[in-house]
Amino acid sequence: MPKLPRISGNDLIKVLTKHFSFRTLRQKGSHITLTNDKAFITVPLHPELDIGTLNAILKDADVRRDEFLKYV
Repeated sequence: MPKLPRISGNDLIKVLTKHFSFRTLRQKGSHITLTNDKAFITVPLHPELDIGTLNAILKDADVRRDEFLKYV
């Protein structure tokens, strides 16, 4: 299985909204909450997300790693 890249919170939000039908629900400080009416996920707006954080967000969003890597 390929490794997940180090990406920013903004880049992750762009991929989730454009390709996985998430939309922005609200922002509180440096965290943005997204939803697709099935799941709610919170993405921190850090310059680089930790791999564990990115993995947990993808798991909560029910996005497979190989699907995500197509759009990064």
